[in-house]
Order: sequence, then structure tokens, then C-alpha cells
Amino acid sequence: MRGEPQKRISPKALKVWRLHGVIQTLVLAVLVAGIVVLATIFDWPVWIMAGAIGVLLLFTYLMIFFLPSVRWKRWRYEVREQEIELQRGLLIVKRTLVPMVRVQHVDTVQGPILKRYNLSTITISTAATVHEIPALETGEADELRHSISLLARVAEDDV
Repeated sequence: MRGEPQKRISPKALKVWRLHGVIQTLVLAVLVAGIVVLATIFDWPVWIMAGAIGVLLLFTYLMIFFLPSVRWKRWRYEVREQEIELQRGLLIVKRTLVPMVRVQHVDTVQGPILKRYNLSTITISTAATVHEIPALETGEADELRHSISLLARVAEDDV
């Protein structure tokens, strides 16, 4: 039995995930502000405003501070000759083995936030689903995409 995968994603992933958390928090803050305004106009009970603000504060802590750090600590991957192993999760850690013979194609994806931090996400497509390795340095992602592509071709030739 093998141990857990050893390679980690870039530490810059924390900044990207925190930025996503800030954006999500701002959207929720607009909704909470609307609830506070409505509660004031229609003289709703104070607990409604307090509850909405409490939810916003909890959401802010979880999405900006707690979840990105736990997610980064758990995310690991390893590319071997016969398979790709992925480990991720928050409370429940999920480990996935993707056999090289099942890999159909490999892509790199880079949105505006990832581009700002020079990161890319690798997507590994099989007939059944798409797997991701998020937030790798762009150069590392390109090299990994190329090596997975070569290993998948070799594995296909062996079948």
C-alpha cells in the first residue's frame, strides 16, 4: 500500500482561493445589507438583522481564512507511470486513482485570477469524468500536461 501523494499545489493557491472568498463574501454582504434595510423599513424583529449579520461574519471567516488553508493542506497529487493519484477534501479526504490508459486528453486552464498569480489548472479528461489539479505554477502545469500526455500515449500503446 502506498502512502499519500507527495506533491503539493502552489502556495499561491491560498491567495487565489482567498480572493474568491472575498468576492463571494461581497455578494453575500449585498444581500445582508438588503435584509438589514428591509428589516429597518418594515420594522422586523432585531434577531433577523442580527442573524443575517452573524451568517455574514461566519461565512467571511470560513471562505477567506479557514477553508482555503485546509483545502491547500489536503490537496496533493502524484503522477506515476501507470496512474495519476489525487487527494483532496476538507472534512472527508477523497483519494482518486486515474489510470493512464483511461486518460483521453489533458488541458491547462487559466482564468484572469489564476493568470494574475501565474497559475494554471490542469484538467484530465477520461470517458467518465474530468479531474483537476488546481493552482499549479504555469511552467510546472505545462510540463506536467506534456508528461501526462506522453505517459497516456505510452499506456494506450501497451493495450
